[in-house]
Amino acid sequence: MEKSWKEAIKRVLKESDAPLHYTEISEQILARGYYSTDGATPAATVNAQLSSSVKHDGEKSPFIRVGKGIFSLRGASIAAAIQTSKPKAEQPAVETEDESSDSIIHSFGMYWQRDLVVWRNDLKMYGKQQALSKPVDFGKQKGIYILYDHHTVVYVGRAIDRPLGKRLYEHTVDRLGSRWNRFSWFGLLDVTQEGNLRETPFNSSLAALVATLEALLIEALEPPQNRKRGDDFSAIEYIQDIDPELKEREIQNTLRSIEQKMRGGA
Repeated sequence: MEKSWKEAIKRVLKESDAPLHYTEISEQILARGYYSTDGATPAATVNAQLSSSVKHDGEKSPFIRVGKGIFSLRGASIAAAIQTSKPKAEQPAVETEDESSDSIIHSFGMYWQRDLVVWRNDLKMYGKQQALSKPVDFGKQKGIYILYDHHTVVYVGRAIDRPLGKRLYEHTVDRLGSRWNRFSWFGLLDVTQEGNLRETPFNSSLAALVATLEALLIEALEPPQNRKRGDDFSAIEYIQDIDPELKEREIQNTLRSIEQKMRGGA
């Protein structure tokens, strides 16, 4: 196991025959056991490590950015080919810019399943950046949500005065209660390394706002198998994690089933 994120990143990029997006780099680090963390935001941490190195170390950085969120080791032939193959006008104007610095939407979840949540007034909704990262409770998230009957949109709403979990719970007991079984959400609150939600200053330009809204619509309306992510959508997707209470119920049901079988065979 490597001693730092930076060394783990270098190892993954060295083993790759092509530049990688920072989310894929973090996935491979955790999957291959190159570095372990109890943090909830490994992808964001990898992005910060890469962006900081490129920004502060300049040509001494072992990394170069070859696209939006995509990095390679400096000197790698594939990276050089990508850089030189671009017309000069397409070269990144500011190579050191942080990918998510002007993002409005910080996190999102697509097509989460209703039956993986324990529905109550103060419910918790768990998601992970990656399978091996720490789960985050998004019950207090704010933003926009979409309700689906499978993949058909049945309702679009906002969660500002009342948080996301509260708003979704209300839709389990109102007129929409029997009309949806999946939901997507797009959150305004950022996720800390410790897995907490926090508000961040709104400093986006009008152009960034329009680009984010366009990208959000692309994300929301395309099916997950072939949706095309908007060019300016730098929010991080979270995969749904089953509520621990449901996991415990499943374990207890399995144990009772085993016990009954043992009694029947006695």
